[in-house]
Amino acid sequence: MAVNPSKSPGDFQIARNEQSPAVRRSTTLSKPDPGANPFKVVIDPRVRADLLRALFELIEYHDEALAEHFAEGKLALDSYKEYIELFARSLKETMASREGVSHLLRATGFDVPPNEINLNPELRWKNGPAPFGSTLL
Repeated sequence: MAVNPSKSPGDFQIARNEQSPAVRRSTTLSKPDPGANPFKVVIDPRVRADLLRALFELIEYHDEALAEHFAEGKLALDSYKEYIELFARSLKETMASREGVSHLLRATGFDVPPNEINLNPELRWKNGPAPFGSTLL
């Protein structure tokens, strides 16, 4: 499947597989790995790539901001453990905000007004909760 650049980010078109018949046969007859990430198959690869890039940018931003605050003497850190805890808290607070979600939406090509962002989307499991419980992890 390939993205059609003339359509919106969510539209797809079927693309011809230009591989040799032997290669095509070997890839199409193999069964998908049941433990593999289903989003690699279900979600548009371009959206996934844009989302990953936006997450890396966000991580870099938080890392640089924490380092700057520490260098300026505004933030006290006693250990790498504490740095990681603060880093995780900073990311969590950003991702729980409209600004954080808006950043990810914009990076993937969606222009959603902040007041329309759902910060508590419902997990709608189709066959009961995931093996790890009611959360995604």
